[in-house]
Amino acid sequence: MFGTESSLSMFLNTLTPKFYVALTGTSSLISGLILIFEWWYFRKYGTSFIEQVSVSHLRPLLGGVDSSSPTNPNTSNGEADSNRQSVSECKVWRNPLNLFRGAEYNRYTWVTGREPLTYYDMNLSAQDHQTFFTCDSDHLRPADAIMQKAWRERNPQARISAAHEALELEDCATAYILLAEEEATTIMEAERLFKQALKAGEGCYRRSQQLQHHGTQYEAQHRRDTNVLVYIKRRLAMCSRKLGRTREAVKMMRDLCVFQLMKEFPLLSMFNIHENLLESLLELQNYADVQAVLAKYDDISLPKSATICYTAALLKARAVSDKFSPEAASRRGLSTAEMNAVEAIHRAVEFNPHVPKYLLEMKSLILPPEHILKRGDSEAIAYAFFHLQHWKRVEGALNLLHCTWEGTFRMIPYPLEKGHLFYPYPICTETADRELLPSKRHHTPAQTHAAAADMFHEVSVYPKKELPFFILFTAGLCSFTAMLALLTHQFPELMGVFAKAFLSTLFAPLNFIMEKVESILPSSLWHQLTRI
Repeated sequence: MFGTESSLSMFLNTLTPKFYVALTGTSSLISGLILIFEWWYFRKYGTSFIEQVSVSHLRPLLGGVDSSSPTNPNTSNGEADSNRQSVSECKVWRNPLNLFRGAEYNRYTWVTGREPLTYYDMNLSAQDHQTFFTCDSDHLRPADAIMQKAWRERNPQARISAAHEALELEDCATAYILLAEEEATTIMEAERLFKQALKAGEGCYRRSQQLQHHGTQYEAQHRRDTNVLVYIKRRLAMCSRKLGRTREAVKMMRDLCVFQLMKEFPLLSMFNIHENLLESLLELQNYADVQAVLAKYDDISLPKSATICYTAALLKARAVSDKFSPEAASRRGLSTAEMNAVEAIHRAVEFNPHVPKYLLEMKSLILPPEHILKRGDSEAIAYAFFHLQHWKRVEGALNLLHCTWEGTFRMIPYPLEKGHLFYPYPICTETADRELLPSKRHHTPAQTHAAAADMFHEVSVYPKKELPFFILFTAGLCSFTAMLALLTHQFPELMGVFAKAFLSTLFAPLNFIMEKVESILPSSLWHQLTRI
């Protein structure tokens, strides 16, 4: 035993300061590389690589239960339902209140030099246009054949030139639509082109309506003409709303809602015209009609949206917000009407937790994208962009929202695992929103370097991601070992003394235990054990 101690002491005395510098420097380098990899992996996938490996691979080897495998058939079915719901909630929807690309988005680009739309968002719009405005029989009409190619064209100027070429052949409704959306530089000019599109579209609709039962080809053509007509009328109503003719816009939107209910084409439901109607009714402060629309569409069997949930909360807040005081409420408690308003706010915040920061102007707004992800940051921007003025108009509504919205998170401590009134918050929202919004950290390969530099929005993430333990641990380890390497290089003799003192202190308990064992065991037995 004493020979081992003496050899260890001799080995420590022969170590030079260069050895300690190399040891600490190597440790710092390795921990730094681990830290960089962990940080990159966390930023890309939202989880720690070390934790993921330990949970996925090491725990089963050590006899742990793999949480990913269902323990019974009922659990498997429940997880499958949850997965299906998650997929449906991560579906990207067309923004019902999307702006005009020529008259609004492009003007913003001309003024600021920033691109408000991402390549992914514009590509989804191109797919929508092909779905709405084309059919298999387009080759029978030369103008429609040209427009079929135009909707697939990526270059805006090429699309506009193709639309003018189609109009030279005949009055083509879809050609007018393209020019109104992309070439018109003002809303008035866009409205003029949409009126021409309406005239051409109504003629095509009447002709195809008479022939729709003559075969599948004519039926598809009629379905396309119906989509074109509804799209034109909806955009004309939006032009009236933007030009201040709100009552006219409301009448047109009501007619469209009735038309949508009469027709059984699935694509018509994608327009969500009732959300345009709600916004216009709020502008008129016609709250009774707003409540009537909500009663029709805020149904458990229908998909929800931020517009539905937050408008319902606004109406309930309107009844109590003008007299609401947090100090008085804390003393006497909440009345029934106040409790209903708070519960409606909590319901809305649970559905989309990103909206309050925009309504309370805690975060700056940008132009809404052409597509949104329900419950995501993109939907929050689209809602707040148009509805912030309506919340400001109701006295005390924003104050009530400010006092109560954060209380929602106490009811759902684990929003990704279990919700209160809705399904768990989908984990896919951040990835989809980074594709839809011009975020600071995201750009697509198809965008130029200059366009990528114009990305200016910080995507809101929910729930807030905390740094994993292993990133903090490797950061501390890297800093500590780097400091030791620096001190050893600068003060080799002093650090050598400290290292020897530290090792002696570290082995002191072991030496104490060995001495006690030697004092207890007979010397002959201990001699035999050491020989073994």
